[in-house]
Amino acid sequence: MTFRPAPLRAAAALAVVFIAARVIYRVLFNGAGLGAPLLLDLPPLRLPAPYAHVVLLGPVSAPGVWAAVVSALPIAAIILAFGLLNAWVDVARGFVHLARRGPLQGIARMLVVAWSALPALADAVTSVRLAFRLRGERFGPRALVPILERTLEHAGRVAAALELRGFGSRGTPGSLDDDGGPLQVRGARFRIGGTQLRVAEFTPSSGTVSVMTGPTGSGKSTILRGIAGLLSHVDGGEVGGTVRVGGLDRVSTPPRETAGVVGVVLQNPRAAFATTRVRDEIALALDLRGVAAADSKARVQEVADRIGVSALLDRTISTLSAGEATLVAIAAAVVEQPALLLVDEPLADLDTTARARVIAVLHALARDAGVCVIVAEHRAEALVPVADSWWTIRDGALVPGVAPAAAAPAPVVAAVVPGPDGATVLAAENLAVHRDGKPLVRDASVTLHRGEVVALVGPNGAGKSSVLVALALSEVKGARGKACKGTIRRGTADGGRVALVPDASDDLFTRDTVAGELKAAERRLARRKNTAPLPPGYAAEHLARLRGNGGMPIGHEHPRDLSAGERRILAIALQTLDRPQVLLIDEPTRGLDPVARSAVAAALRAAADDGASVLIATHDHSFAHGLGARILPMRDGVVPAVALAPAESAAPVTATAAQPLTVPRFLDRLPDVAARQKSHRLRMPRPVELAVLAAANLLALGAFCWPLLAAALPADAAAALPYAALAIAPVAAVAVVVLLDGSVRSAHTVALLGVLAAVGSAVRVASTGVGGVEAVFILLVLAGRAFGARFGLLLGAATIALSSALWGGIGPWTPFQVFACAWVGAGAGLLPRKVRGKAELWMLCGYGIVASYLFGLLTNLWFWPFAVGAGTGISYVPGAPLGTNLSSFLLYSLLTSTAGWDTLRAVTTVVGIVVVGRAILAALRRVKPVSGGISKDRAREVQSPESSSNGTRHQLTS
Repeated sequence: MTFRPAPLRAAAALAVVFIAARVIYRVLFNGAGLGAPLLLDLPPLRLPAPYAHVVLLGPVSAPGVWAAVVSALPIAAIILAFGLLNAWVDVARGFVHLARRGPLQGIARMLVVAWSALPALADAVTSVRLAFRLRGERFGPRALVPILERTLEHAGRVAAALELRGFGSRGTPGSLDDDGGPLQVRGARFRIGGTQLRVAEFTPSSGTVSVMTGPTGSGKSTILRGIAGLLSHVDGGEVGGTVRVGGLDRVSTPPRETAGVVGVVLQNPRAAFATTRVRDEIALALDLRGVAAADSKARVQEVADRIGVSALLDRTISTLSAGEATLVAIAAAVVEQPALLLVDEPLADLDTTARARVIAVLHALARDAGVCVIVAEHRAEALVPVADSWWTIRDGALVPGVAPAAAAPAPVVAAVVPGPDGATVLAAENLAVHRDGKPLVRDASVTLHRGEVVALVGPNGAGKSSVLVALALSEVKGARGKACKGTIRRGTADGGRVALVPDASDDLFTRDTVAGELKAAERRLARRKNTAPLPPGYAAEHLARLRGNGGMPIGHEHPRDLSAGERRILAIALQTLDRPQVLLIDEPTRGLDPVARSAVAAALRAAADDGASVLIATHDHSFAHGLGARILPMRDGVVPAVALAPAESAAPVTATAAQPLTVPRFLDRLPDVAARQKSHRLRMPRPVELAVLAAANLLALGAFCWPLLAAALPADAAAALPYAALAIAPVAAVAVVVLLDGSVRSAHTVALLGVLAAVGSAVRVASTGVGGVEAVFILLVLAGRAFGARFGLLLGAATIALSSALWGGIGPWTPFQVFACAWVGAGAGLLPRKVRGKAELWMLCGYGIVASYLFGLLTNLWFWPFAVGAGTGISYVPGAPLGTNLSSFLLYSLLTSTAGWDTLRAVTTVVGIVVVGRAILAALRRVKPVSGGISKDRAREVQSPESSSNGTRHQLTS
């Protein structure tokens, strides 16, 4: 148990504010004139009807002020007590324990996903903020669109990972059919959207490594996802013919039921982790199967020892390097000792050493553990020493292939040596970059000349990306938390422009069509000073020239629906539209096949031919040499001022065989671990569930309105009503959560709810005020509208739960906040469904205004008697007529909330819906889930899972 001082400090500040507010209420309404000495003699002012019982101001004495302070101490002490409790209790670990056992595993697992999504969300905000600076745009409301796109893509990956680990499974792991082998594919068809792939026969044996190659978008990932079960059970595609995994029919068996037979490592594994710690991530499949904690811990330790990640077990997921993340993903995939392991693009993000480590682990799994390993990979040359069979996709069919030449170097173009006209356009000396006191770059010196291509190479973590960002921003203060020192000089009087295509180049896209992106780029260019009017179609022509003969869509396609190579070229086109003097590109070939790499290389050569100096940061040495680039090696944050010698630079850099590499052994099979009998969730007939749900919400509404209901009760019952309300609210909240836990029984709902709850929590913490929630209403209204009332109800509740845990704000007020926000999301889902277009946005704006004010009234109503206390003109008076108490409450609410927080909340909601409502609704509807009764509408279009895994459209379907 770790003590966290932040919640206690927040509680102390809130307690002080509460005491001060109690004193202000006492002075403002009826004065505080008890005894002497008299501090102020303010003239009293009686208000007109219906507030005739209210007197403003009056005498203020020291005993009166002290009495007000003393009256506030009990509630202030409660606030402090909950602050101390929040400081000691690790709520995040509580989510993990609830997700392992108990009646609320669905919602608890969703909260675990939400908590784990917070670092990814922070990275998304930082990355998008950088992208907006690179585009020359102000970081404003439109930035919510790419941030949300990234988080929704994260939800899609997490959903697939949970499904593959067995979330929602109702049975036990299947057993291997020894006669048929781990995989039998005969006469199979894998179809999604307009893409169909054929597989005549594919029956790899146990203990072998099969490598699948093919161009980007050819369907490698589609076939892997078809074998894994994601294609037909998650992505909305179809599988025909014979596909049997461990003796189980793939068409009729969803992935969650084969979690013990098939292990899967998806592309970009860091984006698919569903927990916050390495230990929990590896144990996830065991936890979902109900394995006892002691057995699970022992198994995780054994697997980590064999894979070689035992030193990482207590690390936070977000701190892992790319190579470490891939090894952790492999460990998580094989923790249940599957017979079949599917690995998609494991080498795409790794340097030479990390690639060698991953290949060694895959080889050992096949050689020692007898696992059938199938790898889809573009950079397949490194797999030549360990591969047993090669397959490729040709003319829409998976057919036997041949191994690529392991040592075949790319054609080397002679490096461009700057001549007399190759003037220096950018020079950096002794560059140092620090983030939060940690050095990222220590001593970097770079000189760039007009028309040349330079490649910055080095291992993961060397600081290449940080150098590019520092050169692009050319200022002392870099991205958030970064500081830059050194000298950066431009080669021309006007400084020229330095354009950067970052590693996360998709963050440069803020429009929902390619044509929209091109038009927006033209408008940005036209707004700059001394720019002549652009001819029609200028941006489209520029893009076509960079793309060359291949061509690419420039119409109404969503930018994120393009292939990886096309998205990269579009980003280059957007950043070079004004012909910058320096073009910086981070990892230009990540995830690209040879054809796409050639297209990107042609685009870079075209930019250099136009006079730009091109600097790339890459692990792909053959690509750099093929461009004829001048090589600048970087290691440990240091870039030498002098490049490699020409003879050394001309040879491609090969694997670092000199470094020792310990190959894991899997000689003994680990003992099986037994699963507990799964706890049965509370299930009721649909009418009974709706009736109980309605009753719980009515009870909660009564808890909100207890000050007004007290007038109808006898005196004895009315005296106990405040305490009854405080008890009823959490009980009703627990009842609603238990009833709705069945609605999150699918991995897709868990992932989407969790990720959106993380977004809502971050927005709430960033924009909340005392007694009010502002910008988060934008998300609640739009998500409730897109996904329905039940989803909106759950999202509102989860947002409050997560944000309260995040800043340590859990207390007696939490159930009331949970219901109030849940009702906002649910109400948006109950609006008329047929309204679309501008009318829909205006309807949502109107609803946002009404919801903002009703939210303020409800949250004020239950707390009003506690906030004001007794003895003021607006105090709650037990036994007083309903009209008197109602008028006092309305005056209190008007002065403290309605005219301030509520109006601000309404204005914020309307502005947000007007500015980004259409784009966010479109993004949400692109991932509309079909699961758990939350939404019955199937998304109309389904895109290729291979494209999705590269960062495009994801369909969360059941």
